[in-house]
Amino acid sequence: MRLVIRQDYDEVSDWVAHYIKERILQFKPTKDRPFVLGLPSGSSPVGCYQRLAKFCKSGQLSFKHVITFSMDEYVGLPREHSQSYYSFLWKHLYQHLDIPSENINMLDGNAPDLDEECRRYEAKIAQVGGIELFVGGIGPDGHIAFNEPGSSLTSRTRVKTLAYETIIANARFFDGDVSKVPKLALTVGVATVMDAREVCIIIVGAHKSVALAKCVEEGVNHMCTVSAIQLHPKGLIVCDEDTTLELHVKTVKYFKSIEHVHQSLIGKENLSLQGQVISAKGATIGITRPREDQEDPKDTKEDEDHDEDRPSKKKKED
Repeated sequence: MRLVIRQDYDEVSDWVAHYIKERILQFKPTKDRPFVLGLPSGSSPVGCYQRLAKFCKSGQLSFKHVITFSMDEYVGLPREHSQSYYSFLWKHLYQHLDIPSENINMLDGNAPDLDEECRRYEAKIAQVGGIELFVGGIGPDGHIAFNEPGSSLTSRTRVKTLAYETIIANARFFDGDVSKVPKLALTVGVATVMDAREVCIIIVGAHKSVALAKCVEEGVNHMCTVSAIQLHPKGLIVCDEDTTLELHVKTVKYFKSIEHVHQSLIGKENLSLQGQVISAKGATIGITRPREDQEDPKDTKEDEDHDEDRPSKKKKED
């Protein structure tokens, strides 16, 4: 698992947006081989979406061959409602992109058969070959999408009852009136997210620092569903400095030191976008190793020192 720490929300947004852009460009999507992207709602990705929109507008990036799947949607809330996730994603992202409407996949919280809607969604993901990169955010209790504490780590897209804390947190979007907040939602499951070939989680703000600490420093636990990322072969968390407040100092230093080695010692040119070493050249810069048939100078010097300390022995005469 990679943990990338940036100074503030703007730097986090900038890093994630550039990462998504480069992933799509390196993938070189086509009509027959589209890039499949999972996307979240909520406040965490807004800055990232603004930057993706600018990339598209300036011609640096195209979404013509990108297929997207959203993470969740409220049940019973009209799509045109200002707080539906359908409206959210159109407002902050889709209306600014050149993505074909048929490439946009969203859960329908008003479907006549909600269970069938969830099965249809999972089938559509499988039909397009799975998700290449799933971007997500978390709640203060560490839930990913609407997989509240206690959710199965093998869960799939389903109807979910929202935790009271989540309802309270979302009341700010409904004029502060808890009674207006939907109590049910459709959500991709933990396993749905973890099945993606890569997962990138955005975590920002001191109010999510405890969740980050549980995710990074404690074990995998269904009470903190984002902790499942520990089991993913290509898990990535991008956070700001405020979110690291509950992490041990040595944990923060460790992940920063890894990035320092990547950037300063190995070199970007020897690394893939995902942080994997693609050339051993940079890994050996400045490191001199003795040949197997050559004594290490340090060992030779130590042997000489030891010889000086030993009592001299005269050769025995016949």
